[in-house]
Amino acid sequence: MGPLRSVVLAGGGTGGHVYPLLAFADCLRRHDPGVRITCLGTPRGMENDLIPPQGYDLRQIPAYQLPRSVNMNLVRTPGRMWTAARAAGKVIDEVRAEVVVGFGGYVSVPAYLAAWRRELPMVIHEVNVPPGVANKLGMKFTKNVAVGFPNQPSQAESLRDATVVGVPLRRSIAGLDRYALRNAARAHFGLRPDLPVLFVSGGSSGARSINLAVSGAAKELARNGVQVLHVMGARNEPVPIPTDLPVPYVTLPYLSEMELGYAAADLMLARGGAMTVAEVAAIGLPTIYVPYPHSNQEQRRNALPVVEAGGGLLVDDAELTPDWLERTVIPLIRDPQRLYNMGAAAGSYGRRDGDEALRSFVLAAVAR
Repeated sequence: MGPLRSVVLAGGGTGGHVYPLLAFADCLRRHDPGVRITCLGTPRGMENDLIPPQGYDLRQIPAYQLPRSVNMNLVRTPGRMWTAARAAGKVIDEVRAEVVVGFGGYVSVPAYLAAWRRELPMVIHEVNVPPGVANKLGMKFTKNVAVGFPNQPSQAESLRDATVVGVPLRRSIAGLDRYALRNAARAHFGLRPDLPVLFVSGGSSGARSINLAVSGAAKELARNGVQVLHVMGARNEPVPIPTDLPVPYVTLPYLSEMELGYAAADLMLARGGAMTVAEVAAIGLPTIYVPYPHSNQEQRRNALPVVEAGGGLLVDDAELTPDWLERTVIPLIRDPQRLYNMGAAAGSYGRRDGDEALRSFVLAAVAR
Protein backbone atom coordinates (compact mmCIF):
# COMPACT_ATOMS: atom_id res chain seq x y z
CA MET A 1 0.00 0.00 0.00
CA GLY A 2 1.01 3.63 -0.35
CA PRO A 3 1.95 5.94 2.51
CA LEU A 4 -0.59 6.74 5.20
CA ARG A 5 -2.42 9.99 4.63
CA SER A 6 -4.18 10.48 7.97
CA VAL A 7 -3.69 8.83 11.35
CA VAL A 8 -5.46 9.36 14.67
CA LEU A 9 -3.37 8.67 17.78
CA ALA A 10 -5.09 8.25 21.16
CA GLY A 11 -3.35 8.19 24.52
CA GLY A 12 -3.26 10.45 27.50
CA GLY A 13 -3.29 11.02 31.21
CA THR A 14 0.28 10.02 32.03
CA GLY A 15 3.71 10.17 30.44
CA GLY A 16 3.63 6.40 30.01
CA HIS A 17 0.91 6.87 27.41
CA VAL A 18 1.93 10.23 25.93
CA TYR A 19 5.68 9.75 25.42
CA PRO A 20 5.39 6.64 23.20
CA LEU A 21 2.59 8.35 21.29
CA LEU A 22 4.85 11.33 20.57
CA ALA A 23 7.79 9.14 19.61
CA PHE A 24 5.57 7.25 17.19
CA ALA A 25 4.20 10.49 15.73
CA ASP A 26 7.76 11.67 15.13
CA CYS A 27 8.54 8.39 13.36
CA LEU A 28 5.52 8.74 11.06
CA ARG A 29 6.52 12.29 10.23
CA ARG A 30 10.13 11.33 9.53
CA HIS A 31 8.99 8.83 6.92
CA ASP A 32 6.33 11.11 5.43
CA PRO A 33 6.32 14.82 6.34
CA GLY A 34 2.93 15.18 4.65
CA VAL A 35 1.03 12.67 6.80
CA ARG A 36 -1.80 14.17 8.82
CA ILE A 37 -1.42 13.29 12.50
CA THR A 38 -4.28 14.04 14.87
CA CYS A 39 -3.98 13.31 18.58
CA LEU A 40 -6.90 12.78 20.94
CA GLY A 41 -6.66 13.91 24.55
CA THR A 42 -8.72 15.01 27.52
CA PRO A 43 -8.92 18.51 28.99
CA ARG A 44 -7.01 17.55 32.15
CA GLY A 45 -4.34 15.12 30.94
CA MET A 46 -0.58 15.55 30.71
CA GLU A 47 -0.95 15.51 26.91
CA ASN A 48 -1.98 19.19 26.97
CA ASP A 49 1.49 20.16 28.18
CA LEU A 50 3.42 17.74 25.96
CA ILE A 51 1.74 17.37 22.57
CA PRO A 52 1.03 20.91 21.24
CA PRO A 53 4.62 22.13 21.81
CA GLN A 54 5.78 19.33 19.50
CA GLY A 55 3.64 20.74 16.70
CA TYR A 56 0.90 18.10 16.63
CA ASP A 57 -2.83 18.74 16.41
CA LEU A 58 -4.43 17.85 19.77
CA ARG A 59 -8.21 17.52 19.90
CA GLN A 60 -9.86 17.35 23.30
CA ILE A 61 -12.75 14.97 23.81
CA PRO A 62 -14.56 13.96 26.99
CA ALA A 63 -13.28 10.76 28.60
CA TYR A 64 -14.39 9.02 31.75
CA GLN A 65 -12.80 6.73 34.27
CA LEU A 66 -13.74 3.10 33.72
CA PRO A 67 -14.58 0.41 36.26
CA ARG A 68 -11.76 -2.04 36.82
CA SER A 69 -13.57 -5.03 35.31
CA VAL A 70 -13.98 -5.11 31.55
CA ASN A 71 -16.92 -6.86 29.90
CA MET A 72 -19.40 -6.23 27.13
CA ASN A 73 -21.93 -4.73 29.54
CA LEU A 74 -19.50 -1.85 29.91
CA VAL A 75 -19.57 -1.33 26.15
CA ARG A 76 -23.33 -1.25 26.16
CA THR A 77 -23.46 1.39 28.85
CA PRO A 78 -25.46 4.32 27.46
CA GLY A 79 -24.80 7.96 28.07
CA ARG A 80 -21.37 9.33 28.75
CA MET A 81 -19.30 6.69 26.96
CA TRP A 82 -21.23 7.02 23.71
CA THR A 83 -21.13 10.81 24.00
CA ALA A 84 -17.36 10.57 24.15
CA ALA A 85 -17.29 8.05 21.28
CA ARG A 86 -19.39 10.40 19.12
CA ALA A 87 -16.90 13.21 19.80
CA ALA A 88 -14.02 10.95 18.80
CA GLY A 89 -15.94 9.84 15.72
CA LYS A 90 -16.45 13.41 14.58
CA VAL A 91 -12.69 13.96 14.67
CA ILE A 92 -12.02 10.68 12.86
CA ASP A 93 -14.50 11.62 10.13
CA GLU A 94 -13.23 15.19 9.79
CA VAL A 95 -9.61 14.14 9.26
CA ARG A 96 -10.58 11.06 7.19
CA ALA A 97 -8.42 8.83 9.31
CA GLU A 98 -7.23 5.55 7.83
CA VAL A 99 -6.28 4.00 11.17
CA VAL A 100 -6.58 4.65 14.91
CA VAL A 101 -3.57 3.80 17.06
CA GLY A 102 -4.19 3.73 20.81
CA PHE A 103 -1.63 3.83 23.60
CA GLY A 104 -3.96 3.54 26.58
CA GLY A 105 -5.50 5.93 29.05
CA TYR A 106 -9.20 6.70 29.29
CA VAL A 107 -9.18 8.81 26.12
CA SER A 108 -8.39 5.69 24.10
CA VAL A 109 -11.77 4.08 24.84
CA PRO A 110 -13.90 6.56 22.85
CA ALA A 111 -11.39 6.28 19.98
CA TYR A 112 -11.63 2.48 19.98
CA LEU A 113 -15.44 2.56 20.06
CA ALA A 114 -15.60 5.11 17.24
CA ALA A 115 -13.18 3.11 15.08
CA TRP A 116 -15.12 -0.11 15.75
CA ARG A 117 -18.41 1.48 14.68
CA ARG A 118 -16.77 2.65 11.45
CA GLU A 119 -15.03 -0.68 10.83
CA LEU A 120 -11.80 1.32 10.72
CA PRO A 121 -8.49 -0.46 11.34
CA MET A 122 -7.23 0.03 14.87
CA VAL A 123 -3.96 -0.89 16.56
CA ILE A 124 -3.37 -1.11 20.30
CA HIS A 125 0.05 -0.62 21.89
CA GLU A 126 0.39 -1.90 25.47
CA VAL A 127 3.39 -1.76 27.78
CA ASN A 128 2.00 -3.10 31.06
CA VAL A 129 1.02 -6.45 32.54
CA PRO A 130 -1.83 -6.75 33.16
CA PRO A 131 -3.02 -4.48 30.34
CA GLY A 132 -4.65 -1.22 31.32
CA VAL A 133 -8.45 -1.16 31.46
CA ALA A 134 -8.79 1.00 28.34
CA ASN A 135 -6.60 -1.24 26.18
CA LYS A 136 -8.21 -4.37 27.63
CA LEU A 137 -11.54 -3.06 26.37
CA GLY A 138 -10.06 -2.18 22.98
CA MET A 139 -8.84 -5.76 22.62
CA LYS A 140 -12.50 -6.81 22.37
CA PHE A 141 -12.57 -5.10 18.96
CA THR A 142 -9.23 -5.85 17.31
CA LYS A 143 -6.55 -8.51 17.02
CA ASN A 144 -3.95 -5.87 16.11
CA VAL A 145 -2.21 -5.75 19.49
CA ALA A 146 1.46 -4.76 19.85
CA VAL A 147 3.42 -4.89 23.09
CA GLY A 148 6.59 -3.26 24.32
CA PHE A 149 8.40 -6.10 26.07
CA PRO A 150 9.18 -9.73 25.20
CA ASN A 151 7.91 -11.04 28.54
CA GLN A 152 4.37 -9.67 28.15
CA PRO A 153 2.76 -12.39 25.98
CA SER A 154 3.74 -15.08 28.48
CA GLN A 155 2.64 -13.04 31.50
CA ALA A 156 -0.92 -12.21 30.45
CA GLU A 157 -3.43 -14.46 28.69
CA SER A 158 -5.00 -11.45 26.94
CA LEU A 159 -1.61 -10.67 25.34
CA ARG A 160 -0.79 -14.22 24.30
CA ASP A 161 -1.14 -13.47 20.58
CA ALA A 162 0.33 -9.94 20.70
CA THR A 163 3.31 -8.94 18.58
CA VAL A 164 6.41 -7.67 20.38
CA VAL A 165 7.53 -4.42 18.75
CA GLY A 166 9.28 -2.62 21.61
CA VAL A 167 8.44 0.81 22.99
CA PRO A 168 8.65 3.90 20.76
CA LEU A 169 11.33 6.11 22.28
CA ARG A 170 12.26 9.72 21.62
CA ARG A 171 15.16 9.88 19.15
CA SER A 172 17.23 11.83 21.66
CA ILE A 173 17.13 8.71 23.84
CA ALA A 174 16.96 5.95 21.21
CA GLY A 175 20.06 7.37 19.51
CA LEU A 176 21.93 8.22 22.72
CA ASP A 177 25.61 7.33 23.03
CA ARG A 178 26.07 7.66 26.79
CA TYR A 179 29.84 7.54 26.71
CA ALA A 180 30.24 10.12 23.95
CA LEU A 181 27.95 12.62 25.73
CA ARG A 182 29.13 11.90 29.29
CA ASN A 183 31.54 14.79 29.89
CA ALA A 184 29.27 17.36 28.25
CA ALA A 185 26.29 16.12 30.27
CA ARG A 186 28.22 16.28 33.53
CA ALA A 187 29.42 19.79 32.73
CA HIS A 188 25.81 20.80 32.00
CA PHE A 189 24.78 19.85 35.56
CA GLY A 190 27.93 21.14 37.24
CA LEU A 191 29.21 17.65 38.03
CA ARG A 192 32.85 16.64 38.07
CA PRO A 193 34.03 14.56 35.09
CA ASP A 194 36.32 12.32 37.17
CA LEU A 195 33.95 10.90 39.83
CA PRO A 196 31.05 8.44 39.46
CA VAL A 197 27.48 9.71 39.28
CA LEU A 198 24.30 8.21 40.76
CA PHE A 199 21.25 9.49 38.85
CA VAL A 200 18.06 9.42 40.92
CA SER A 201 14.52 9.91 39.60
CA GLY A 202 11.18 8.68 40.89
CA GLY A 203 9.33 9.53 37.68
CA SER A 204 7.54 12.71 36.64
CA SER A 205 5.75 12.96 40.01
CA GLY A 206 8.77 11.94 42.04
CA ALA A 207 8.87 9.41 44.87
CA ARG A 208 9.17 10.68 48.42
CA SER A 209 10.49 7.38 49.83
CA ILE A 210 13.34 7.43 47.29
CA ASN A 211 14.05 11.11 47.98
CA LEU A 212 14.28 10.53 51.73
CA ALA A 213 16.50 7.45 51.43
CA VAL A 214 18.99 9.09 49.07
CA SER A 215 19.17 12.35 51.03
CA GLY A 216 19.74 10.29 54.16
CA ALA A 217 22.69 8.55 52.50
CA ALA A 218 24.09 11.79 51.03
CA LYS A 219 26.97 12.24 53.48
CA GLU A 220 28.26 8.68 53.20
CA LEU A 221 27.91 8.66 49.40
CA ALA A 222 29.82 11.94 49.15
CA ARG A 223 32.51 10.74 51.59
CA ASN A 224 33.12 7.86 49.17
CA GLY A 225 33.37 10.14 46.14
CA VAL A 226 29.88 9.43 44.73
CA GLN A 227 28.22 12.40 43.05
CA VAL A 228 24.41 12.53 42.93
CA LEU A 229 22.11 13.99 40.28
CA HIS A 230 18.69 13.93 41.96
CA VAL A 231 15.38 14.74 40.25
CA MET A 232 13.01 15.28 43.18
CA GLY A 233 9.74 15.38 41.21
CA ALA A 234 7.70 18.47 40.53
CA ARG A 235 4.86 17.45 42.88
CA ASN A 236 7.05 16.55 45.82
CA GLU A 237 8.10 18.69 48.73
CA PRO A 238 11.88 19.04 48.42
CA VAL A 239 13.83 17.14 51.07
CA PRO A 240 16.82 18.81 52.75
CA ILE A 241 20.27 17.89 51.45
CA PRO A 242 23.40 18.46 53.57
CA THR A 243 25.22 21.57 52.38
CA ASP A 244 28.79 20.75 53.38
CA LEU A 245 29.36 17.79 51.06
CA PRO A 246 32.86 17.34 49.56
CA VAL A 247 31.50 16.39 46.10
CA PRO A 248 28.53 17.71 44.07
CA TYR A 249 24.97 16.72 44.95
CA VAL A 250 22.72 18.39 42.35
CA THR A 251 18.95 18.56 42.83
CA LEU A 252 16.30 19.43 40.24
CA PRO A 253 12.50 19.51 40.58
CA TYR A 254 12.03 18.12 37.07
CA LEU A 255 14.17 17.18 34.08
CA SER A 256 12.71 17.27 30.58
CA GLU A 257 15.99 16.30 28.87
CA MET A 258 16.31 12.89 30.48
CA GLU A 259 18.95 11.91 27.94
CA LEU A 260 21.36 14.31 29.66
CA GLY A 261 20.73 12.64 33.02
CA TYR A 262 21.23 9.20 31.49
CA ALA A 263 24.46 10.31 29.82
CA ALA A 264 25.86 11.79 33.03
CA ALA A 265 25.12 8.64 35.03
CA ASP A 266 27.11 5.54 35.88
CA LEU A 267 24.16 4.06 37.78
CA MET A 268 20.49 4.95 38.14
CA LEU A 269 18.00 4.61 40.99
CA ALA A 270 14.41 4.69 39.74
CA ARG A 271 10.88 3.37 39.94
CA GLY A 272 9.85 0.62 37.49
CA GLY A 273 7.52 2.49 35.17
CA ALA A 274 7.34 0.99 31.69
CA MET A 275 8.88 4.02 29.98
CA THR A 276 11.76 4.19 32.45
CA VAL A 277 12.48 0.47 32.00
CA ALA A 278 12.29 0.78 28.22
CA GLU A 279 14.62 3.78 28.12
CA VAL A 280 17.34 2.62 30.50
CA ALA A 281 17.36 -0.88 29.00
CA ALA A 282 17.63 0.47 25.46
CA ILE A 283 20.64 2.62 26.32
CA GLY A 284 22.25 0.03 28.60
CA LEU A 285 22.19 2.00 31.84
CA PRO A 286 22.56 -0.17 34.98
CA THR A 287 19.62 0.59 37.24
CA ILE A 288 18.43 -0.14 40.76
CA TYR A 289 14.65 -0.47 40.53
CA VAL A 290 12.37 0.45 43.43
CA PRO A 291 8.88 -0.47 42.18
CA TYR A 292 5.93 1.60 43.33
CA PRO A 293 4.40 -0.48 46.14
CA HIS A 294 0.77 0.72 46.11
CA SER A 295 -0.46 -0.91 42.90
CA ASN A 296 -1.02 -4.27 41.24
CA GLN A 297 2.76 -4.75 41.08
CA GLU A 298 3.07 -3.97 37.37
CA GLN A 299 6.25 -1.97 38.01
CA ARG A 300 7.84 -5.03 39.59
CA ARG A 301 6.81 -7.11 36.58
CA ASN A 302 8.24 -4.42 34.27
CA ALA A 303 11.66 -4.44 35.94
CA LEU A 304 12.06 -8.11 36.84
CA PRO A 305 13.04 -9.41 33.35
CA VAL A 306 15.82 -6.79 33.07
CA VAL A 307 17.07 -7.71 36.54
CA GLU A 308 16.94 -11.43 35.72
CA ALA A 309 18.95 -10.71 32.55
CA GLY A 310 21.63 -9.13 34.75
CA GLY A 311 20.89 -5.50 33.85
CA GLY A 312 19.91 -4.18 37.26
CA LEU A 313 18.92 -4.76 40.88
CA LEU A 314 15.49 -4.83 42.50
CA VAL A 315 14.66 -3.61 46.01
CA ASP A 316 11.29 -3.28 47.72
CA ASP A 317 10.25 0.25 48.61
CA ALA A 318 10.03 -0.70 52.30
CA GLU A 319 13.63 -1.97 52.27
CA LEU A 320 15.10 1.14 50.66
CA THR A 321 16.93 2.85 53.51
CA PRO A 322 20.01 5.07 53.67
CA ASP A 323 21.93 2.12 55.10
CA TRP A 324 20.85 -0.18 52.25
CA LEU A 325 21.92 2.43 49.70
CA GLU A 326 25.29 2.91 51.32
CA ARG A 327 25.94 -0.86 51.44
CA THR A 328 24.76 -1.41 47.86
CA VAL A 329 25.54 1.68 45.78
CA ILE A 330 29.06 2.48 46.99
CA PRO A 331 30.73 -0.87 46.11
CA LEU A 332 28.71 -1.18 42.88
CA ILE A 333 29.33 2.29 41.48
CA ARG A 334 33.07 1.96 42.22
CA ASP A 335 33.29 -1.27 40.22
CA PRO A 336 33.53 -0.24 36.53
CA GLN A 337 33.68 -3.82 35.23
CA ARG A 338 30.51 -4.83 37.05
CA LEU A 339 28.74 -1.70 35.82
CA TYR A 340 29.87 -2.43 32.27
CA ASN A 341 28.57 -5.99 32.45
CA MET A 342 25.23 -4.84 33.87
CA GLY A 343 24.90 -2.20 31.15
CA ALA A 344 25.61 -4.74 28.43
CA ALA A 345 23.00 -7.11 29.90
CA ALA A 346 20.41 -4.33 30.05
CA GLY A 347 21.18 -3.34 26.46
CA SER A 348 20.72 -6.91 25.25
CA TYR A 349 17.22 -6.92 26.74
CA GLY A 350 16.21 -3.44 25.57
CA ARG A 351 15.66 -2.23 22.04
CA ARG A 352 15.94 1.14 20.32
CA ASP A 353 13.71 0.55 17.27
CA GLY A 354 10.25 0.39 18.84
CA ASP A 355 8.98 3.31 16.77
CA GLU A 356 10.01 1.76 13.46
CA ALA A 357 8.71 -1.69 14.43
CA LEU A 358 5.34 -0.25 15.46
CA ARG A 359 5.09 1.68 12.21
CA SER A 360 5.65 -1.55 10.23
CA PHE A 361 3.01 -3.27 12.36
CA VAL A 362 0.50 -0.44 11.72
CA LEU A 363 1.14 -0.47 7.96
CA ALA A 364 0.56 -4.22 7.88
CA ALA A 365 -2.66 -3.86 9.86
CA VAL A 366 -4.00 -1.23 7.47
CA ALA A 367 -3.00 -3.35 4.46
CA ARG A 368 -4.97 -6.27 5.89
